[in-house]
Amino acid sequence: MNNQLLLDNLRCIPDWPIKGVNFRDVSTLFKNPASLKEISDEMYELYKDKGITKIVGIESRGFVMSSALAIRLGAGVVLCRKPGKLPCKTVQESYAKEYGIDTIEIHEDAINEDDIVLLHDDLLATGGTMKAACNLVKKFHPKKVYANFIIELVNENFEGRNSFDPDVEVTTLLQL
Repeated sequence: MNNQLLLDNLRCIPDWPIKGVNFRDVSTLFKNPASLKEISDEMYELYKDKGITKIVGIESRGFVMSSALAIRLGAGVVLCRKPGKLPCKTVQESYAKEYGIDTIEIHEDAINEDDIVLLHDDLLATGGTMKAACNLVKKFHPKKVYANFIIELVNENFEGRNSFDPDVEVTTLLQL
């Protein structure tokens, strides 16, 4: 993988959304055709032989690559959204964040026991949202669950990888 290409096209916004945070803006990776292709190719290589049937994209940056990869893998896309954004009956999962409780949901008919599911989001830091998404998907009892991120923040403040159950294989493209 061409890490330098991705690093060169990844925008870092200091002190956003709060002072002391360096926000990693993946939208600059998506707007660059070479970066987008690199991410797509790498994710395809990681999952082409896993039998993925559904890719769950986490709102909203996770929608981009989950859709691109689903086309290449011949899989379906499931949207994981904040409450009130999906039009049909949903299944929810609530989780604690550093500043309160949040909830995510997917349609109740989105996943079944025959599915092999890949969850995708742009960035892994504390892992709270993706851990909740894993718990939500596991309510459907799929055959297997994978989790993928474009970027993983690795330092003493972010140990998101450790929050996942051992049966969930977690992969990231870049570690910062």
